[in-house]
Amino acid sequence: MKNYLDWKEINTVFLDLDGTLLDLHFDNHFWLKYVPLCYSEKHKLSHEEAHEFLMVRFKHVRGKLDWYCVYFWTRELGLNIAQMKFEMSHKIAVRPEVREFLQAVKDVGKRIVLVTNAHPASLSLKMKITALDTYFDRIIISHDIGMAKEHDGFWKRLHEIEPFEPVQTLLIDDNLEVLQSAEHYGIKYLLAVLRPDSQADEVETLHYQAVHHYNDVMPS
Repeated sequence: MKNYLDWKEINTVFLDLDGTLLDLHFDNHFWLKYVPLCYSEKHKLSHEEAHEFLMVRFKHVRGKLDWYCVYFWTRELGLNIAQMKFEMSHKIAVRPEVREFLQAVKDVGKRIVLVTNAHPASLSLKMKITALDTYFDRIIISHDIGMAKEHDGFWKRLHEIEPFEPVQTLLIDDNLEVLQSAEHYGIKYLLAVLRPDSQADEVETLHYQAVHHYNDVMPS
């Protein structure tokens, strides 16, 4: 893995948040268990009915900017999603070795940019709890770009506000569609995440090298 990352050639590091720097267990638990529970109680449905309805609705929106929008789901479901995330915030956790990795990248003088699909309300809560924002040179959210990272046009728009040289850029992201989009744009160094949710199985990463322990990709 260390041979794959030529840190002498990397100037910019783009990092995803959920599933990459943070344990995806929070988001999976929230959307797959807590939201169906609250939806079933509010709308007088069985848990099975609520879960089935929501899975269909989620699939229809997945990958679009609305999928990541707290306000969209608040309107759609009649639930206070921001408040519910606060109620479950004790489950928000930084992945092992992430802080050490971020500090090491800063110490060797690389530019670190958080590039996330997370809605501003979710991002604010997670930064308040983790304080990871202190490591970033800049934070860019897809809601400001106007499209999710999965779309090919995202990276061109990002380049307009955050100049970078694709062949000297590293992106770490647990979303394979995002990695494919970045690869299509020309970003050279791409890492997937082997187990985004610490309480779930390892995931398929296609042809992408995958990080499991951040110590394995630490700049020397």
